[in-house]
Amino acid sequence: MNRPTKTKAPEGAVSRPLFIHATQALGAVLAFDHPADAVLSRHFRDNRELGHRDRGFIAESVYGVLRRLRWLRRLAGDEATPRMLLLAWLARGEGWPMRNFEGLASATERDWVATLKAAEAGAMSLAERADLPDWLTERLLAQMSEDELLALAHGLNRPAPLDLRVNQLKAERDAVLARFQADGIGASAGRLSPQAIRLAGKPALQKHPLFVDGSFEVQDEGSQLLGLLVQPRRGELVVDFCAGAGGKTLQLGAMMRSSGRLYAFDVSDKRLAKLKPRMARAGLSNVHPVLIAHENDAKVKRLAGKADRVLVDAPCTGLGTLRRNPDLKWRQSPAAVAEMTAKQGAILAAAARLVRPGGRLVYATCSLLAEENDGVVDAFLAAHPEFRACSAQDILSRQGVALDTGERLRLLPQIHDTDGFYAAVMERTGGA
Repeated sequence: MNRPTKTKAPEGAVSRPLFIHATQALGAVLAFDHPADAVLSRHFRDNRELGHRDRGFIAESVYGVLRRLRWLRRLAGDEATPRMLLLAWLARGEGWPMRNFEGLASATERDWVATLKAAEAGAMSLAERADLPDWLTERLLAQMSEDELLALAHGLNRPAPLDLRVNQLKAERDAVLARFQADGIGASAGRLSPQAIRLAGKPALQKHPLFVDGSFEVQDEGSQLLGLLVQPRRGELVVDFCAGAGGKTLQLGAMMRSSGRLYAFDVSDKRLAKLKPRMARAGLSNVHPVLIAHENDAKVKRLAGKADRVLVDAPCTGLGTLRRNPDLKWRQSPAAVAEMTAKQGAILAAAARLVRPGGRLVYATCSLLAEENDGVVDAFLAAHPEFRACSAQDILSRQGVALDTGERLRLLPQIHDTDGFYAAVMERTGGA
């Protein structure tokens, strides 16, 4: 009896069950009820049989659709279902040949895909070409030309590389690079931060001995420059006013050589809880996580006029992180921006009270919008004559970072190959 021979799947094709998983995950993400990374994490927890490569395909497909959603809807129609959008992304975004759709799509769907592969998007608005919502395009167009906006959008629509920050307490960058080379991990020294390493791919490093012993942390190279602007020194009293899970806190603690006192304030107990095991792994004993109810909490007021350095990495729309969080451009709104700017102004004013005369205040966001950046800082400086602006470029230059940024730090993905960051440095010259 002749056994039927198995037909080998075309190279690059995926199984029908995996395609269904990707469709289900995309549908959940496109509801925009929760952040995309949280939705994907939940899907993976609920489907533990999915392997590393399967999860990679699902995540890359979902993020691909999110990045190019307007273009895909232009091609597939505004009423396109998540399944149709996924087929459109694989056909046009990934360039799959027709043979890869056999077994995944019906004959009718394959005919539709074939038509789609040859379709032209037609005349598109600037917002459609940029794959941005109309309101965001209008805001950005007030800050830059059409060509600059399209270049920015192109940078934001590319996946972000994986950057590491070497923990100065435990390792030297050259030694970490040598170990990676010996282990067959492609990596190079960061272009901007003297503490940065950029990986050639996205290897799983959670079990790597140098991660386990705290020699490095994952941190975008642009984010690392914020720590260099704070420039904390041994023995100082430093405050990370919006610490979150503590990536920048760990950097500041290492720069202080685990001396002095470093307060990590945050309004989220869950975020601060994630910081504690990271502190232990990093070998830091000078970090003091403090849960606060709001920016005017009594725990904050106790440090009034005592801090040498204060970092305000303010909550923001996060639009500079669209390479990593492309769903944010579809989940944010003009109302959210207005709410953020009011909150940012209040937080900056409260944090400023902690700075001693001669001390340094750094305000930073990962937003691209002038309202959240220069708008907040200019209003603060106008209302607080006891603070003067300092040159971010000069501060970085003194630490060996050659960056033509001017008085305020502005990092953009299409220029610096980092997330979008903004920072302003201010010094307290006298009393309130």
